[in-house]
Amino acid sequence: MKPFEPNLSSLALARDVLLTPFGLDESKLIRTLGTMFTHKVDYADLYFQFTKSEGWSLEEGIVKTGSFSIDQGVGVRAVSGEKTAFSYSDEISEAALLDAAAATRTIARAGAGKIKVAGSLNQQGGRSLYLPHDPLASLDAAAKVKLLERVEKIARAKDPRVVQVMAGLAGEYDVVLVVRSDGVLAADIRPLVRVSVTVIVEQDGRREMGSSGGGGRYDYGYFTDELLTQYADDAVKGALVNLDSRPAPAGPMTVVLGPGWPGILLHEAIGHGLEGDFNRKGSSTFAGRIGERVAAKGVTVVDDGTLADRRGSLNIDDEGNPTQCTTLIEDGILRGYIQDTMNARLMKMPVTGNARRESFAHLPMPRMTNTYMLAGDKDPAEILASVKNGLYAVNFGGGQVDITNGKFVFSASEAYMIEDGKITYPVKGATLIGNGPEVLNRVSMIGNDMKLDPGVGVCGKEGQSVPVGVGQPTLRIDGVTVGGTA
Repeated sequence: MKPFEPNLSSLALARDVLLTPFGLDESKLIRTLGTMFTHKVDYADLYFQFTKSEGWSLEEGIVKTGSFSIDQGVGVRAVSGEKTAFSYSDEISEAALLDAAAATRTIARAGAGKIKVAGSLNQQGGRSLYLPHDPLASLDAAAKVKLLERVEKIARAKDPRVVQVMAGLAGEYDVVLVVRSDGVLAADIRPLVRVSVTVIVEQDGRREMGSSGGGGRYDYGYFTDELLTQYADDAVKGALVNLDSRPAPAGPMTVVLGPGWPGILLHEAIGHGLEGDFNRKGSSTFAGRIGERVAAKGVTVVDDGTLADRRGSLNIDDEGNPTQCTTLIEDGILRGYIQDTMNARLMKMPVTGNARRESFAHLPMPRMTNTYMLAGDKDPAEILASVKNGLYAVNFGGGQVDITNGKFVFSASEAYMIEDGKITYPVKGATLIGNGPEVLNRVSMIGNDMKLDPGVGVCGKEGQSVPVGVGQPTLRIDGVTVGGTA
C-alpha cells in the first residue's frame, strides 16, 4: 500500500474533476461566497461532488440486474443564527453558482454585523484513512459477474438444503470538494464497496433465510476467496440455525448481546439521542445531561470517524472538518454530543467533525460515523456461564426508536436460549423492547472481545442515508423485556 498525502493528491484530483473542466478557479469561488455576504450571515459554504456508483445482483444463478450512474453538482449554503438557506444545482458553472448563491440571500439576522469572507483559500490539513481508489475500475464487468457467481457456488456447496442464493455487489467512487467562507478548502476521495449474500434453505416444507456480507473503503480486490467463503458460511449457518429454531419465549429476562453487529442497537437506541441537533432543541432524552450518569459503570461509548478503511470513516466531514474520535459516554458518565458546525456554535461546544450529508443536494447535519462501546474485562464464556435463564442475541434485523424518550423495539434475526449457563436451542421471533438509557444502566458485564461490524451499516435520518459502522463487545444486560412468539 503506497502512502499518499490527501492534502495534495486528493485536492489536485478534486480540482481536475470538479473545477477545471467547468472554467472555475479559486477566485471565482471566493467571488461566489462574497455575493452571499451582502446580507448578514454568519457562515457560507460550497459543496462540490462527483459520484460514480454501480450495483450488480444475482438471483437463480443469473446476474439479472446491473446499474450504473454518474451524478455531480454543487450545494450552496448560508447560515444565520439558527436559520439556513440552501440551494443546489446539478450543473457546475459560474453562472449556476451565482444563481444558487442568489437564492440563499434570503436570510438575515437583525443586528448581526457583516462577516468578511476570506480573501484567499487555505488547504485543510489531510490524513490518509483510505486510498483514493476508483473501485468501479478495479474489476472489469466479466470479473464482477464471476465474483457473484463464485459466491453463489460457494453457498450452494455448503449444504444440500440450500434452495436459493441471492448475491449483490455494490461500489461507489465519490469526489468531494468543500469551499468555506472562512477560507478553508478541503477535498476527499471516498471509495466504498460492499458484497451481500442471502441464502434460503428448505427442509420438510419449512423455509428459512440467512444473510451476511461486508465491505469498506477499498476497491473490489478486498473480496478475496477467503472472505467470500466466510460470507457464504455465515449466511448458510444463519439460515440452518433458523430451520431448527423454536418460538421465542416472552417476558423480562437476562439478555446477552454478541459482539460486533449487535452494536446496531447501541447506534439506534443511544447514538441518535446523542446527536447535537436533537439536544440543542431539547428533544432528546439526553438533553442537558452532560456530566450526569446515564449508563452503568464500565460503559464507555465513542464515535470514531478515524478508523482506517472502515465504512463509516471519513478523512474530512462534509463541512471540511477533520473527523475525530469523540468520547460520548465515559465509564457511564455523559461527556459530549456529536456535533456539526452550526449546532456546536449555537451550543458553545467543540465541533466534532460529524457533519454528514447524503449528497450535494442535501443539507449537512450531525450524524454518526463508527459508533461503538469499548471492551471490558470479562471473558465472553464467563458472561454466558453467569446466566441461569436468558436470551443470547447474536444478530439483529430491523428496529424502531423514538429519540424523545429512548424507547426501542428490535428484532433478533439469530438468537438462542441460555439455560444454566449453556447455549441450548435457537429461537425465532424474539424482539427486544426497552428504553435506551434504562438498558445502558442495566449492563452488568462487559466482555473483552470488542468487535466492529463487517461493513454493512446504513443510517437513515430525515430522509438521508449515509454509510456507518457499529460495534461492541459481548454484553450482559439484566431485566430486558423480550417479546416472543411462544
